[in-house]
Amino acid sequence: MDLDAVADELYALRPEEFVAARDQRALDARRSGDQALAKEIGALRRPSLAAWVSNLLVRRRPEEVQPLVGLGEELRRAHRELDGPRLRRLARRQNEVIGALGRQARRLAAEAGHPVGEGVQREVEETLHAVLAAPEAARAWAAGRLVKPLHSTIGFPATDEAVLGRGPAVPAAEPKKRARDARSPANHAEDEERRRLADARRTVRDAERELRAREEETEAAEGDAEEAGTRVAGLEERVRELRAELRRAEDEQRQARADEQAARERARRADRAVREARRRAGAATAQLERLTDG
Repeated sequence: MDLDAVADELYALRPEEFVAARDQRALDARRSGDQALAKEIGALRRPSLAAWVSNLLVRRRPEEVQPLVGLGEELRRAHRELDGPRLRRLARRQNEVIGALGRQARRLAAEAGHPVGEGVQREVEETLHAVLAAPEAARAWAAGRLVKPLHSTIGFPATDEAVLGRGPAVPAAEPKKRARDARSPANHAEDEERRRLADARRTVRDAERELRAREEETEAAEGDAEEAGTRVAGLEERVRELRAELRRAEDEQRQARADEQAARERARRADRAVREARRRAGAATAQLERLTDG
């Protein structure tokens, strides 16, 4: 038994099966004398529902992994090179691929006996966006052991509106040109518009970060509640087993007492029979002696 093999086994299970299986594997490791492995197994976290669905997609559709990772590499290269036409083409492909994979993941979850809603599908698609945006996210997803959904940044760092073809690029101006532009009312208006746009983007990023933080807190609380519920269910089952065992022991005790009483009664009867036999033997011996003397 090693940690990788156990982790692969556990993260292939449905979330509600995870805790009991993990605790059993940790117990097995302790019984085999490997306390360090038992501690590592015990530290494995149960995946959220969206993370499980993302892992399921990797495990059930491994042929989809490398194409998506390759698409992410192409997208990041296009962003670095500021290749607008290529980036627009890849962005359309990105939306198509992620949408298709999100729907496929949802179907796989239903086939695995755990249907999910649109909210979980959106979290899976957000994970796939993160896979495209960052190599480390791609590696984490491809391992099939996510504990919670991945989140990408807002777009790619090297991208601006001009690269995507959504607005004119603003060329670097010469000092005198910038000075003249600074005196232009139109330029003032453009600057003000850019500032408002930048402020709006910061507000969106802050709001999304706050939302993700609250979502993660909710997921963690739900996960803790589910783990606690699983432990409670396991302990309730154990209590039922112990109560049944106690009832069996009490029945056996009552039977043993009845057997003891019956045995004691047989012993008393046997003792009386022995005394009676001795009395008769004594009387017969006395009579024999009388006849002999006479």
